Amino acid sequence: MPRAHNGPVEIEYQSFGDDRPETILLVNGLGSQMTRWPEAFCAKLVAKGYRAIRFDNRDTGLSAWPGEAYTLKDMANDGIAVLDAAGVRQAHVAGVSMGGMIVQRMALDHPHRILSMTSIMSTTGAPEAFRSTPEAAAVLNVPPPDPKADFEAYVADRMANARTIGSPKYPWTDEENRARVIAEHSRAYNPPGVARQMAAVRADGDRTAALKGLKLPVVVLHGEDDPLLMKVGGEATAAAIPGAELRIVPGMGHDLPPGLYDIFVDAIAAAARRAKTPA
Repeated sequence: MPRAHNGPVEIEYQSFGDDRPETILLVNGLGSQMTRWPEAFCAKLVAKGYRAIRFDNRDTGLSAWPGEAYTLKDMANDGIAVLDAAGVRQAHVAGVSMGGMIVQRMALDHPHRILSMTSIMSTTGAPEAFRSTPEAAAVLNVPPPDPKADFEAYVADRMANARTIGSPKYPWTDEENRARVIAEHSRAYNPPGVARQMAAVRADGDRTAALKGLKLPVVVLHGEDDPLLMKVGGEATAAAIPGAELRIVPGMGHDLPPGLYDIFVDAIAAAARRAKTPA
């Protein structure tokens, strides 16, 4: 696959529908690889007439693992580097969870490059807009079993965590859940990277005041039943951004199961349609 370069940091990316006139850049959440935007999902965006580009954030997947501290601004610049490498002057951006924070930072720092934004299951960085249930918080704060010592215990733990934060109305089957855990571990496994990404999120602080200055089409999508980033995060994001459309989805948690593909695609396409400048 092609790679982009943000200084010494290499970013792995993949593009679908390169003949389409407008581009949607898809940005992942904490510790999640670009495969969390499955090819079947990207195909739906292509069918809507868009080029879809997904990439591994730094410290994730097949992108570089720097081994040193960095900022959310650096991660936003990685996304811009992907657009540069792909030959895209302007794009629509969509991000989930930490990816939502990254696309907010992209829109703030690079407004001339971003046509529209879809912030999904994310928040503003304000402490009062980041609430989790105790069970969901444990997903982030309790380390998994060592897969080298007991791979089956590791798989069971990851599957349980996915069920804890997942969408109650759109559950994965155990077979799908297990296959995803194993495939992701096989592709890349970098626990220290998660800690560095969490540090970057915390250091970025509260973006509320800055978000009030955004002037682009925005859709904020959030699950009614999200236990990891409860819906107050989406409500705060939509309230901060002038003209933002808030979509709260009943039965949606903190994941992207196949049953939600069309809902996600519709939100991203709705933001893109509102953009006045062609990509």
